[in-house]
Order: sequence, then C-alpha cells, then structure tokens
Amino acid sequence: MPRLGLLRRARERILEIFSGDPEGVPEWVRALERGDDEGYFGPGSAVWAVHSGIPTVVAGIRALLMQTLHPGAMAGVHDHSRYRHDPLGRLAGTVRWVLTTTFADRAQARAGCERVSRLHERVRGEYRGVDGASVDYEARDADLIAWVHCVFADAFIGSHETWGGAVPGGSDGYVREWAVAGELMGMTDPPRSRAELDTAIADYVPVLRRDARVDEAVRWLRSPQLGRAVGPAYRILFGGAVASLPPRYRELLGLRRPWWPAVTATRLLLASMRPVLGAESSSLQYTTRRLDRLTAQTA
Repeated sequence: MPRLGLLRRARERILEIFSGDPEGVPEWVRALERGDDEGYFGPGSAVWAVHSGIPTVVAGIRALLMQTLHPGAMAGVHDHSRYRHDPLGRLAGTVRWVLTTTFADRAQARAGCERVSRLHERVRGEYRGVDGASVDYEARDADLIAWVHCVFADAFIGSHETWGGAVPGGSDGYVREWAVAGELMGMTDPPRSRAELDTAIADYVPVLRRDARVDEAVRWLRSPQLGRAVGPAYRILFGGAVASLPPRYRELLGLRRPWWPAVTATRLLLASMRPVLGAESSSLQYTTRRLDRLTAQTA
C-alpha cells in the first residue's frame, strides 16, 4: 500500500512538471479534442512517433542544456525567465508549445506559436560578446530563433535515437517534418535532414561559450528542487541527458560523461516510468478523439 501511494505521488509530480496539472489534463490538453483538421503532422508521422515517446522526458533536459551555450539565448533566459523562481511553470509552458504544435489542429498550432512569439516580443537586452563589446539581442532575432529550433530538434531526435524505437522516415524524416515548427516560429529555411541539422548547430560553435550564467543554469538543471518522489529519478535522467550529448558540446558546458552507466540506467528508468504514466498520454487521447470525430463526419 505505501508503494502504491509513492507511485501515485510520483505520477502526479511528473505530470505537474510537464503539464502544470497533477492529472496531466490542463485546459490546453482538453482543447486538443477540438478542431477541424488533422493538424500539421498526424498518425504515422515521424513527429508523432518521437513526441509521443517516453524519451521526450530526457529531451527536455538535453535541449535546455544546449540552449544555455548561446550567449544571446542565455541572456534571455537569465534576464527574463522565471526558471529560478517558478521552474515548473517555464517547463510546462515549453511542453505546452511542443505538444500543441504536434497534436493540435492547424489553427490551434498556429495560435500556439503566435502566443509564444508575442511573449518573446518583450525579451530583449544586451550581453557581452567574445571581444567584450556589448551586443543587443531580441528573442525574435533570426539567429536566436534558428538556434532554439535546432537545439530542440536535436534534443528530441537525439534522445529518441538513444532510447526510442523506429521512426517513420528515420531521423531525416523527423527533422524534415519538424521544420514546419521552425517556419511557424519565423525561421527561414530550417534544416531538413539530420546532416543539415548537425551542420547548422556546428556553425554556431564560434559564438557558443560557457560563462558564469551558464554554470548557474547548469547547476540548477542538475539539481532542481523536485521533491523526494521524483528527485532521485531526475538525477538519473540528467546523467542520461549529459551522456547523450555529443562530446564537443558536453565539453563546452564543462560537463563530464557520468562515470556510471547513465545511458543504460536511463533506459531502465524510462521503461519503469511507462506503466506509471500510462500507455498513452492524455494529449494523444484527446487528439485521437478529435481524429475519430473527423473520421465519423466524413464516413
């Protein structure tokens, strides 16, 4: 009986972290049932296969680690993000954007991207460049939009390559399909293959750097205050995220690959999380209801 109580608390905590609701069904999830079309992707797509998989739990950590390396992106997070005071709120907001873009009908997906773009309008400031000169930035800068898109795509497909199953069209299929999200956010000509994605990220290396702000963000990502029900599991997931990073970016972050078998431990943990969270996410359940309704209307 105590074990069942612990599992229930763990499930509620995980769902709260990723959706903002301990039951995993906030209003934006329920809204996925509404709409008049399949959306930008749909069943059988590479994006659905990746974003409905359990490795997305690690992908979020990996994406945030990579994002910190760009001084403009890090300045925006440091100066405007609430991650130090409301870390779960920021993460839940990111999850909301990803899943709405993935599963909602096209109108809701566009509205979700426009909502994020409006929030970014006030994210601006300055940071010190490599030469010490002041550099102005806005979250809507093409350079920053492209960086965030690329590191998110890399984190999701990279985590799935490590811990997930087959993807329709392979990694190239995922990158090509998810390019739609980049365009919805205002990116011009996003990568459309795994090789193009790797090259796009590598092209940023000359401007990437580690500084005190990066170290602060990494320390927080290593040990956020998530409570006893989830904290120990999170530390394994963090180790898996670090281990899955390409060595050059791990070194830029000042991180070492864990001495323990982090990839294997993460695989075992993810497998144990599946029955706790359920076979199908609430996002997929509400999306399926929409698709079933649309199918019935055309029958």
